[in-house]
Amino acid sequence: MPNATTEPTPPSLLQSFMEGVAEPIEWFGGLCLFAAQAIRECFQRPFEWTEILRQTYQIGWQSAPLIVLSGLAVGSVLSMHTRSTLERFGAESMIPTALAFALVKETGPLVTGLLISGRVGAGIGAELGGMRVTEQIDALESLAVNSFHYLVATRVLACVVALPLLTVLMNFSGLLGGFLAEATISGMTFPYYFHAAFSSLAFSDFIPPTAKTMVFGFLIGTTSAYLGYNATGGAEGVGRASTQSVVLSSIFLIVVNVVLVKFIAFLFPLGGA
Repeated sequence: MPNATTEPTPPSLLQSFMEGVAEPIEWFGGLCLFAAQAIRECFQRPFEWTEILRQTYQIGWQSAPLIVLSGLAVGSVLSMHTRSTLERFGAESMIPTALAFALVKETGPLVTGLLISGRVGAGIGAELGGMRVTEQIDALESLAVNSFHYLVATRVLACVVALPLLTVLMNFSGLLGGFLAEATISGMTFPYYFHAAFSSLAFSDFIPPTAKTMVFGFLIGTTSAYLGYNATGGAEGVGRASTQSVVLSSIFLIVVNVVLVKFIAFLFPLGGA
């Protein structure tokens, strides 16, 4: 009798699930190792000061117009919405204070991080991805240059330095936009507006939310650099790295922000995040 052929057993639901989650877990593990290596390389000599300053200029100074315009728009809109709410309770004089707290404690840092993840994250992912697929990174390593130290660590450091500075610029621009809206609607004077805005703010209200943007900068820098540094597949791979840099860094930023808000509120119960 001819041997009967046995059909392969279809994979179980558990096997299919494990195969589906194995690749994302492996990718996230690679990102964590990449981030740990980036932290180590940031403290190792030689310090590439010229490249760090160049990247800080590109990430920080060249992002300033975007931050200023966005801050003016966000501040104006927040001021108008705040006025429509506080007018019901006859508390229009509290508009500058409410706007200052909203901007400094949460809106300014989060909006700045998302804007920079869109502008800088895509740039880092595309730039390093292009260097990888055109073998420029391999050429650097063939010349005994530590490509990770020169390309990745400098960009991560630049993001960490630039984000708090851009956040301060966003906060000031937002307050200025709120003042312009209030001056147009109610004729509020400049000295009264800014005195009312800053009179209730303490350093515990300003420093922790601004400092947490250093974590945002680290997330944007490492995620974008990881995707670009390990890009494959030619021009399509570069585009994929650029798109994923924006999406993933924004998602990580939003999720980590929830944790940081709770952590800062625990450390500074009177100031919060």
